[in-house]
Amino acid sequence: MRLHSAAAAGLVAVTVTVIGLHGPSPAEGAVNGSNPAATRLQRDADAIHALGVTGVQARVTTADRRHLVATSGAADRASGRPVPPGGRFRIASTRKAFVATVVLQLVGERRLSLDDTVERWLPGTVRGSGDDGRRITVRQLLQNTSGLHDDLPGYTTPEEYLRQRYDVYTREQLVARATNHPLDFPPGSGWAYSNTGFIVAGMIIERVTGRSLQQEITDRIVRPLGLHHTTWPGTSPTLPRPHAQAYQLFETGELVDVTEQISGDPDSIVSSTQDLDRFFRALLGGGLLPPAQLADMRRTVPVSADVEQIWPGGRYGLGLARRPLPCGGVYWGHDGGDAGYITVTGVTEDGRRSAIVSMSTALGDSLDHLLQQQRAADTLVQNALCGRDERS
Repeated sequence: MRLHSAAAAGLVAVTVTVIGLHGPSPAEGAVNGSNPAATRLQRDADAIHALGVTGVQARVTTADRRHLVATSGAADRASGRPVPPGGRFRIASTRKAFVATVVLQLVGERRLSLDDTVERWLPGTVRGSGDDGRRITVRQLLQNTSGLHDDLPGYTTPEEYLRQRYDVYTREQLVARATNHPLDFPPGSGWAYSNTGFIVAGMIIERVTGRSLQQEITDRIVRPLGLHHTTWPGTSPTLPRPHAQAYQLFETGELVDVTEQISGDPDSIVSSTQDLDRFFRALLGGGLLPPAQLADMRRTVPVSADVEQIWPGGRYGLGLARRPLPCGGVYWGHDGGDAGYITVTGVTEDGRRSAIVSMSTALGDSLDHLLQQQRAADTLVQNALCGRDERS
């Protein structure tokens, strides 16, 4: 559903900035700039907002290591305050790339093998309704080929949101919910998106290291890269400031502020476009994994037909998705959607160019609207990575 013109007119606030690789963040006073790439980026961000997305922030790193930042829309519908260029948001499934990176670092350290079974590290955890951790490997968890069913809690109406928004679940409870269902397919014989598989992978990290998943990600990724805006909300229903309010457009046509809630994922992460940009460029540029493990991560399989509709031409590696670029070649990343926030990411194979988009409305009233939102964000990412309208 599009925002009607009277409402939209009061929401529009746009900003484009250009900063150097080590320059100040936009919130600290970046210098306004104007060039063809920035103009294209702003136009693409505005196109997302025009679909009815309340707020958009996008960050692009160009081949010559400039940062472009664009915002469109408003941080909240009530006040119309502008979208903060460095705002925080729940990254949802984008965290899967963080989990997979830590697992592969442990593989590189020979503390774990991708061919280890779940049963080896978590005896008896994955059992029931035909599930058997002795048949599922670590590789299959990270590749979404384990067959583990997803039965995560969620809401489909405003009333369900209000009833469930403060519910808290442990990993063990979520895995037990999933194993109450049969496997979607025998391990290794198909592909299906499985949040449960990555919850189990996080539990394996903790068993291997004897430390919390949060501490491992912090010490191995967050601290070395200086990701100062990346935090774990835990059971807090609020976000650190600054942030845009999150909205969900339900099938009823109601647009509801869903910012305040506890994520159904106990390992959820809050971050920023700046931090995600730095993480994905370091990952694809070879700064986080040895060559052998990065090659494992980029060894892909076809996705299911329903996901291919969302990611045309997409293939999936280990916690990392591959998509074709319209200008030739491919790009990598991992999208996420949770609690009204949708994140779309893209990085070139060499890690030099990147584009991160955070949208603070989920157009969940219909599949068509969700696909329109995804396509608009993909267009922004692909234009940025192809260098369209960029000066040589």
